[in-house]
Amino acid sequence: MLCHVFNKLADKIVFPIFTPRFESVRLTRVVWKREKEPLMKAIIPVAGAGAKLRPHTYTQPKALIPIAGKTILSFIVDQLHEAGINEFIFIVGYLGEKIQEYVKQTYPHLTCHFVYQNERQGTGHAIELTRNLAGDDEVFVSLGDTICEYNIKEVIAYPGNMLGIKRVDDPRNFGVAEINDEGFIDHVVEKPSIPKSNMALVGLYKIKETQFLFECLHLLFIEDIRTSGEYNLTDALDCMIKRGVKFKSFKVKHWYDCGKKETLLESNATLLKRIGGKIHESLHSENAIIISPVSIGPGCVLKNAIIGPHVAIGADTTIQYSIVRDSIIGSFTNLHEVVLDNSLIGSDASVKGLSRSLNIGDNTEIDFG
Repeated sequence: MLCHVFNKLADKIVFPIFTPRFESVRLTRVVWKREKEPLMKAIIPVAGAGAKLRPHTYTQPKALIPIAGKTILSFIVDQLHEAGINEFIFIVGYLGEKIQEYVKQTYPHLTCHFVYQNERQGTGHAIELTRNLAGDDEVFVSLGDTICEYNIKEVIAYPGNMLGIKRVDDPRNFGVAEINDEGFIDHVVEKPSIPKSNMALVGLYKIKETQFLFECLHLLFIEDIRTSGEYNLTDALDCMIKRGVKFKSFKVKHWYDCGKKETLLESNATLLKRIGGKIHESLHSENAIIISPVSIGPGCVLKNAIIGPHVAIGADTTIQYSIVRDSIIGSFTNLHEVVLDNSLIGSDASVKGLSRSLNIGDNTEIDFG
């Protein structure tokens, strides 16, 4: 009887037909779904080699570089998870096994997928690789070196598409958004030589029409549309806009640059000031002075040392007869009789003797005598 009633009603219902407007590809589907809360998956591309952060990225993926007591990747994942996202797709490549191991150990409670981008052909190529895993669900794309402060719950709750933006002095090195008076985006372009806007895309993209996104990405490959030799996500977004998809802009309060040593240390200091430092209770301190804000991991030893301000120290590191400020020090590192300022020291490193400013990768030993 119930089936009979439904069949009668179905005769009077006109189901919407979704037809993407492409010359190259036409797709017609008839879909009926019960009303339910839309699913959202996070996509995080972390396949880059991080050339500007060498020598550290010779042995460590850029996303796992420490900052303010956490890794870059943890800032991103924690933020998205706290907003209610429980399923993540990581696009890995260079040193991808380290990303995979870190995520599995740190986030066993999350549903995580890993897609390998063996040939880095741009952000558009990276996102295209997630097509089968993303399906028709909404996605939130966050580039793997993007730490921002913004109202993420408000963005996720918005019923349409959104792109994160921030005003910058020189937008030529970024994707740029041209925004109308209502806050909607009329055009996006990657690294324009003559920008028509100073609103940069910060690497945060909420996409509701996922199917449209992947059709536009596919179009880039069919027509070989590249920017600076790469298939770029910005070009796919502009393809969507030209075909009538609406994108609302949202401004981020703070955008922390983690791309090179100088800006990484600046971001470390700013984050420590904003979120405060944390000193693990297992710290063994003997005749040491700590100037806040600092972050000190578990198992560390400080002896006859002055630490801070703006210092982040990893786990099981020993610092003796030294002064360290405005620096990031890795785990299992030994510093003895050094003076460090604006320095980035990797893990398993050993530095002895007087110094001033260093940029030392993992598994390094330096003795200044």
